[in-house]
Amino acid sequence: MSALIDIQDLRVSFRSGETVMEAVKGVSLHIEKGETVALVGESGSGKSVTALSILKLLPYPQAFHPGGKILFSGEDLMQAGEADLQEVRGNRISMIFQEPMTSLNPLHTIERQVGEMLIRHKNMKPEAARARVLELLEKVGIQNAAERLSAYPHQLSGGQRQRVMIAMALANEPDLLIADEPTTALDVTVQAQILELLQKLQREMGMALLLITHDLGIVRKMAGRVYVMTKGEVVESGKTAEIFSAPAHAYTRHLLASEPKGRPGPYPESAPQIMETENLKVWFPIKKGFLRKTVGHIKAVDGVSLALREGETLGIVGESGSGKTTLGLALMRLLSSEGDIHFDTRNIQGLSAKEMRPLRRNMQVVFQDPYGSLSPRLSISQVIEEGLLVQQRGLSYDERREIVSEVLREVGLDPQVQDRYPHEFSGGQRQRVAIARALVLSPRFLMLDEPTSALDMSVQAQIVELLRDLQERRKLAYLFISHDLKVVRALAHNVIVMKDGKVVEAGSADTIFDAPKTDYTKALMAAAFDLEAAGNKAVRQ
Repeated sequence: MSALIDIQDLRVSFRSGETVMEAVKGVSLHIEKGETVALVGESGSGKSVTALSILKLLPYPQAFHPGGKILFSGEDLMQAGEADLQEVRGNRISMIFQEPMTSLNPLHTIERQVGEMLIRHKNMKPEAARARVLELLEKVGIQNAAERLSAYPHQLSGGQRQRVMIAMALANEPDLLIADEPTTALDVTVQAQILELLQKLQREMGMALLLITHDLGIVRKMAGRVYVMTKGEVVESGKTAEIFSAPAHAYTRHLLASEPKGRPGPYPESAPQIMETENLKVWFPIKKGFLRKTVGHIKAVDGVSLALREGETLGIVGESGSGKTTLGLALMRLLSSEGDIHFDTRNIQGLSAKEMRPLRRNMQVVFQDPYGSLSPRLSISQVIEEGLLVQQRGLSYDERREIVSEVLREVGLDPQVQDRYPHEFSGGQRQRVAIARALVLSPRFLMLDEPTSALDMSVQAQIVELLRDLQERRKLAYLFISHDLKVVRALAHNVIVMKDGKVVEAGSADTIFDAPKTDYTKALMAAAFDLEAAGNKAVRQ
């Protein structure tokens, strides 16, 4: 029996002026009807380029194919004309992308975006399309689906947007669904729901699934077979259980060993207190009517108390919208709040911007997306020295240059790269630059807001090691905000669990992870670690 999709010796290159870069180098893979196959590897390995080639969605003519075939039900899509491809795209082969907010049109309602697929491929009338859209939204688990038809993407949560993307992809009951990092940007509980939904729908519809991911926990749970890619080549393939229990290639072994491990070193109980707050509140007013009267409040942070010592990491966990980042920004005095905030014994609540400025050198932030937080117009040296120009104006150019060189060495980067620009670095290197920018003023406190969630697994592990090393050497206090509980466990001494702006559980990391008390915390742990447990079980079998 012939495979549903059979990729033979696929080659993809990109042309930029006179330069040609080979991105995919002779990849071959096949997927049978109803089968789930995973394509894994780190950023830049060629996974997404391979998947986009199936539907010819690459930026042509900059991208081109020096060779290869993509046989779908026996027909070579590489030789198909645009009209034939239009019939395949979204109809027989559908695709779910990583970030639904950038994939959905912000100007169109959910009904219009999902209905477009039905009208285009099934020639449905608007009334029939509306009924089918409603059915699809209910099928993918959208609550109050009828009310969501007129909603726009920005009015939905991340999990809801991803469910809409799945509804669009499944509208025409495709033979093959390509899911490109479908859960990377989602909370652990939402991630588990989306994966369970995909498995359920796949069983019901009998479709094949090509899962592209760098998350090995997802691969363990979802895929029957796996292809491992690096540098544009497939280096290993086979049954998932066999690959994970006895990897043959060094790169596969590297991937499997890359998950963040270990625990943070102890900090002395007598260490001085760096940050403390009691009953902190951040309420945003809800205003309605012509006179914009306040009719209620969104209680983003509602009565949170915490204390943080020198050399300690306090993990803040919870789902999107729980108030984690709002809490961190309020502690940094970057958002208005109520309640005393003591930094190094001084109450900083109520200080003016001018009074806060000298304190800023001791409290710094590292954000989730280094590419978004680093100015593309500034060189690495200029990015890192900004704080010095504000806080230490007496330094000469050479002195600043030497300080920047030293902090780059400390985060594991060659000082000679400081005249390059952010786009010339990988995601992990950019995050090291962001950490260097935060460290250049020798702070005592770092707020780390999802600093590893956009990174590959092996790069995550490197950043975790770097943060632990820096904390030990500099006696830094970390407020570590994340939905990735494996990373939190590797870094945090103590943990606060937040839901709807309130603390639902707090204690040592060992207590929270090993013996959670509340149902909400138990659900978070189950969502995060059941993937791993399921994968380990599959490997043992």
